[in-house]
Amino acid sequence: MKKSILVFVLLLVSVFTFAETPKKETVKIKTSAICEMCKERIEKKLAFTKGVTESNLNVESKDKVVTVTFNPKKTSVDKIKKAISEVGYDAEEVAADAKGYEKLPSCCKKGGSAH
Repeated sequence: MKKSILVFVLLLVSVFTFAETPKKETVKIKTSAICEMCKERIEKKLAFTKGVTESNLNVESKDKVVTVTFNPKKTSVDKIKKAISEVGYDAEEVAADAKGYEKLPSCCKKGGSAH
């Protein structure tokens, strides 16, 4: 019985010792966001995007860059840009999805004013 418990404990320890920690990458993506409402929309969409562990859009910066931390085994930079586009915002070279853009309040559309 003691031998079985010892083997089980050693097996358990080896599993935790050799288990891989999920690799994370960080990317910065320039967006067409304008204000805090834009920030909330983009960050909410990314929070529900598979593989994304964290996002932060800096609307105070000139370029309105969103910093995204993600697991590259579960998503890609292209998928993240597509998610931002679906909400109605440009994500660097990926243009805003027309349906998403139409749903934005006028103040959050290009040429709108930050509030």
